[in-house]
Amino acid sequence: MKIESSNLPKAYEAGKYEDDIYQYWESSGLFNPDECIKRGVTDKDTPTFTIVLPPPNVTGKLHLGHASMLAYEDLIIRFQRLQGKQTLWVPGTDHAAIATQTVVEKELAKEGLKKEDLGREKFLERVREYVSKSKNTIRKQLRKMGASLDWSREKYTLDEDVSRTVYHVFTRMYEDGLIYRGDRIVNWCPRCHSTLADDEVEYKEQKAKLYYIKYGPVVIATTRPETKIGDTGLAVHPDDQRYQDLIGKELEINLGKVDIKVKVFADKEVDPEFGSGAIGVTPAHSQIDFAWAEKYGLEVKKIIDEDGKMTAEAGPYAGLPVEECRQKFIADLEKAGLLVKVEEIENNISVCYRCGTTIEPLTSKQWFIDVNKKIPRFGKSLKELSIEAVRQGLSGDPKQKIDIIPERFYKTYFQWMENLRDWCISRQIWWGHRIPVWYKEGGDEEVYVGVEPPKGEGWRQDEDTLDTWFSSALWTFSTLGWPEGEDFKRFHPTQVLETGYDILFFWVARMIIMTIYTTGQIPFEKVYLHGLIRDKQGRKMSKSLGNGIDPLEMIAKYGADALRLSMIIGTAPGNDIRMYEEKIAGYRNFVNKFWNIARFILLTVNKPERIASQPLPKTLADQWILANFNQLIQEVTGLLEQFSFSPAAEKLYEFTWSKLADWYLEVAKIEQGKDEILNYILERLLIMLHPFVPFVTEVIWSTSYNPEKKPELMLMVQKWPQAQGEAGGGGQFDLLQEIIVNIRSLRSTNKIPPVEVVDVKIESEKYQPLIESQKELIAKLARVGFVEELDKDSALHYPGDGYDIYLAVSGDIKARLEKERRELEKYIASLEKKLSNEEFLRKAPSEVINKEREKLKQAREKLNKIKN
Repeated sequence: MKIESSNLPKAYEAGKYEDDIYQYWESSGLFNPDECIKRGVTDKDTPTFTIVLPPPNVTGKLHLGHASMLAYEDLIIRFQRLQGKQTLWVPGTDHAAIATQTVVEKELAKEGLKKEDLGREKFLERVREYVSKSKNTIRKQLRKMGASLDWSREKYTLDEDVSRTVYHVFTRMYEDGLIYRGDRIVNWCPRCHSTLADDEVEYKEQKAKLYYIKYGPVVIATTRPETKIGDTGLAVHPDDQRYQDLIGKELEINLGKVDIKVKVFADKEVDPEFGSGAIGVTPAHSQIDFAWAEKYGLEVKKIIDEDGKMTAEAGPYAGLPVEECRQKFIADLEKAGLLVKVEEIENNISVCYRCGTTIEPLTSKQWFIDVNKKIPRFGKSLKELSIEAVRQGLSGDPKQKIDIIPERFYKTYFQWMENLRDWCISRQIWWGHRIPVWYKEGGDEEVYVGVEPPKGEGWRQDEDTLDTWFSSALWTFSTLGWPEGEDFKRFHPTQVLETGYDILFFWVARMIIMTIYTTGQIPFEKVYLHGLIRDKQGRKMSKSLGNGIDPLEMIAKYGADALRLSMIIGTAPGNDIRMYEEKIAGYRNFVNKFWNIARFILLTVNKPERIASQPLPKTLADQWILANFNQLIQEVTGLLEQFSFSPAAEKLYEFTWSKLADWYLEVAKIEQGKDEILNYILERLLIMLHPFVPFVTEVIWSTSYNPEKKPELMLMVQKWPQAQGEAGGGGQFDLLQEIIVNIRSLRSTNKIPPVEVVDVKIESEKYQPLIESQKELIAKLARVGFVEELDKDSALHYPGDGYDIYLAVSGDIKARLEKERRELEKYIASLEKKLSNEEFLRKAPSEVINKEREKLKQAREKLNKIKN
């Protein structure tokens, strides 16, 4: 990567530099805040700024969602590092229990094996082998994106120290009475053979049948008739006059080949308008019905088992898969004359977020966290603490308040948290943190819960593992050596959690719950939510649509900087983003443009050098560029501090391309002697662009200002620039720009060849001294020659605000303009005649009339330009 600054290649080829640049950064050790202090690039008394990387699952390649997260987080951490803070970005990976186990089980299936053929320990060895390879792949991909992570602090959710924290927190919650084991309704996946949390359930719209069944003295409507075999209650609304005489009674109901007994009760939750207004209650297979069973003392009868088959409680249907049972049960109801009618409807079915299998709500003995129980040391429940931290801060302390960006997600968070049910944390899989509970042989009565196994013989550990979200909920403090580690004391709470809005409930809310409970601190000060990645048409990216974009392919083709910019510019927090290859290619053009700008400057100045303070301006152009540059520094700094990333990037883009390249560099070719200002601006522009496009900026910096490649002089640890003079202003040069643009517009409109130098006369009482003093600049930038006398009648005229431009034209151009004028006048006359025809106005559709009027308007405007 050795390049002399005076000999930068004409084109920037990202693939030639990016791997070397990342190795240069990483080998310096300066991703580590301790090394930054040691090298003197950060002061030990400066504030800390910490982000924990949302740990990617160890199940394979990173996708565009990860790339978006990395672009935002690296931008944030690089900006804070450049501001001189002790910045720490903690990398890590998640063991992803169900997802990882599923991948390895599929690999075994190809070999004709099941996990049971290997046994628990050998199966876990196989998973560890897979994870080891996958983690290396993920590390490479994170580096490809330019993520400035402190690899010396890398963590994994199954690391020994992280696991001890997991077991410690479980034990503490158990001792506080927050963790309990009980028979409750859970979301069960028959394929994964495990429970799922409420927010791990997805919903799929489908066409379904609504069956109306004669149910003793009433008719009920249901989409799942087979579950009626497990009914033990009949619910009605207390004000529904149709059923007043039934409330409180126990009814015997015949359902063809099955007889059931139900207790009739009244509850305001019943919708009297749905179906018949009477609902068969199945406590073992519905969350709502289970709550009613607890409230009204109903029997809980489990008729569907963990394999998705009917239990012995289903009588003649025992052993049948659910779908088969449904068909037979409906046929039997029809034979018995109990099927009243069937309607076609659309409804949502719940499916497993991992494998897509239909979820069976069923009762099961599982481990739960009680979110409503008061915690003695807080005097509040987990739910109350988590609401308080976001609403006004823990105990009203503004320093312990969590802000959510964008603000509209506050409502979403509070709605979810206020309706939160006890969290089922046990999973019936082998891969993950095994629940730290042991039972004395011979039963489940004597229980030991602890970080270490119990001493003595005759203990067996619970077979289940913890929900993956339990361990990842501890991520901000388990990665920092809680409770006594120096990193925890120094870097916690963290400053920002940046993640997709789709895991606000999966992860963000659980981190708030578990961190406050364990540490008494909030996990982070801000939550920044980015949107989902969609394709050009706004569709979700999926394998079935074939519209996915591989970020690594895009990096190989266009460079990481172009991919990063395409995911930042034009986005807003919480809004979905459309991604397509042409967009990435477009930002590659900007990266190349910036390379060429830097190359021009470095070839123009006598030598690249760092300028400590703002140079004195010598010309109007100097005043203008420095004032605009100061304004840029102020605006970009403020926007980044407010997490307004796209507007900040847009301002840098606009200044670099439109102000610096299109104007000031063109002026510099004419006025000369701009070395100090060009060096001053390039140095600081490289620093400000660095968080957005770190690779290309570091290449230019290292070849220009750090040729010896000293770590403490590398770009990523420089100081963020401060405005050093007047911001904005530069009004006189703005006027010169306006005049030049208007001359260029006259030339373009009238098809005057760019190479042709034409005579010009500019008259202005107000601005004549300014115009006189800047004639050379105007002449060269607009390709005109100033003359004292000019035939105004035959010249092209532009009436500006306080000035008039007269541009001489040749005989050929005059003839062409005259011909064009005559044709336009003829065309305008025909349109005016048409639009004055009453019959046309009466019969033609309004859109046709409006179209003709628009044509007339445009023709008149064009004629005015020619005449003037």
